[in-house]
Amino acid sequence: MKVRIFRKDLSIPLPQYQTDGSVAFDLAASEDTTIPPKEIRLIPTGLVICTPKHHMLLIAARSSTSIKRGLFPANGIGIIDQDFCGPEDELKLLMYNFTDKPVEIKKGDRLAQGLFLHMERVEWEEAKELPPKSRGGFGSTG
Repeated sequence: MKVRIFRKDLSIPLPQYQTDGSVAFDLAASEDTTIPPKEIRLIPTGLVICTPKHHMLLIAARSSTSIKRGLFPANGIGIIDQDFCGPEDELKLLMYNFTDKPVEIKKGDRLAQGLFLHMERVEWEEAKELPPKSRGGFGSTG
């Protein structure tokens, strides 16, 4: 699958899969910044990624970012829609510093990972009744 991408600064490398077996590609900061302790910052990537039709771009944490940097995506995951692809639609990473010290970010630091997922829109069919047996609610299998 080919994906259209626009780099606001040509010195920013294209996102890369780090190994042949990687299912997600890394996303990096496009500028130096500092995230103060216990604060959230939007980190620019310098990229506009045009998500293909019938797909979504899922932004998730890199496992090493929390352990090595003390950062994780403040919104848990990010979902980039197909129509988020205009001139002002730069992909930015919402990162939270959960440490007690400022975290320095340098241009090129890989902070998150992206994954394209096929998606379908649903049509709702309202049920008139439910099966007679329930599983017990939240956490019912454990």
